[in-house]
Amino acid sequence: MTLVEWSKLVFEELELSGSEPLQKADVDRILDLARDAAHSVARPAAPLTTYLLGVAVGRGADPEEAAAALSRLALAHAEDDDKTG
Repeated sequence: MTLVEWSKLVFEELELSGSEPLQKADVDRILDLARDAAHSVARPAAPLTTYLLGVAVGRGADPEEAAAALSRLALAHAEDDDKTG
């Protein structure tokens, strides 16, 4: 089963009618953000950050812009740690 197929099952289970199921680009964006948060902040930051992305998108944020902003934040955090560490 692909992650796109899994997301479709999740959409159905949560009865997310009115929303379109995720496409491969959406899944890739979420996974990229999770990677940035896990590697730049801490591993547990990955699910938390992606959840908060979902909250923001649910409240009307643009998914691409919000994910990019959160990735920048995570990467900047890693750079700050490098400078102070």
